[in-house]
Amino acid sequence: MKIGPQDNGTSLRRRWGVPLGVATGVTAVSLAAVVVLGGTGDTGPEAAAPAGGGGSPAASAPAPGPSASSAPGGTSTEAGFTIADTTTTPIDAGTVTRILASCLGPEASRYQPVVAVRTPLASADWDGVVVAVDSAGQYVQCQSKGDKGTSLDSPPTFVNDRLWGTGRVIEYFDSMMVPAGEGTYLMLGAGHYSSDVSRITVSYGDDPKQYPARMAGGAFVYGAALTPDTPPGPRYMGPSPYVHAYDAAGKEIYNQAEDPKFTGGE
Repeated sequence: MKIGPQDNGTSLRRRWGVPLGVATGVTAVSLAAVVVLGGTGDTGPEAAAPAGGGGSPAASAPAPGPSASSAPGGTSTEAGFTIADTTTTPIDAGTVTRILASCLGPEASRYQPVVAVRTPLASADWDGVVVAVDSAGQYVQCQSKGDKGTSLDSPPTFVNDRLWGTGRVIEYFDSMMVPAGEGTYLMLGAGHYSSDVSRITVSYGDDPKQYPARMAGGAFVYGAALTPDTPPGPRYMGPSPYVHAYDAAGKEIYNQAEDPKFTGGE
């Protein structure tokens, strides 16, 4: 999927930086439309109306800030991009066990994997992600490289349980965008959803097309391999992802572009 330049100013994701979620557990960049162990969804795009009732997905974003060219070494806001690939493959059970063991140490036996996938392309440090849950419904997220796992959280058994009991529909785990070869970026993110949600999709930048996420056990993973249409600057941030959630009747019940947490309303 290819889209031309956008002028979203300070986007939802750019307000948090990259990688995201290290200190906050909040997402905004994502990657690798997922394959889930026993989950649902596919990796192909689907047509959809623009987020926010027909407007741009970034309609709720703050007013534009200074342009990237105003200061050398500043954040690059080049926006023309191509979603090059959203293909992922499941990680086999034996490898998942080794990933969790190296990521979580002695705590690994407490957790059962719900989402485990290889991403469309590999970066220097990551080529997949495993999300697992314990008997109390608390989650961990481990990035993988081969059969080794690492976590952005300290300790790795950091849990994000703010969603439950607060009336929220979507909450986020860790997210990041990292270089994955010359002119290519790997975007990866995950989160959890309430029982009201039957389907989760993700759109990128001003492109209204939505890509299904994979869902299982209350967790979702989503993403894309991205190629900028022009050579990026030294601190290229890429387009913002926007998570959408739908109920069983197909009604959109959550739009990240309208979430006060990302638009400054909280």
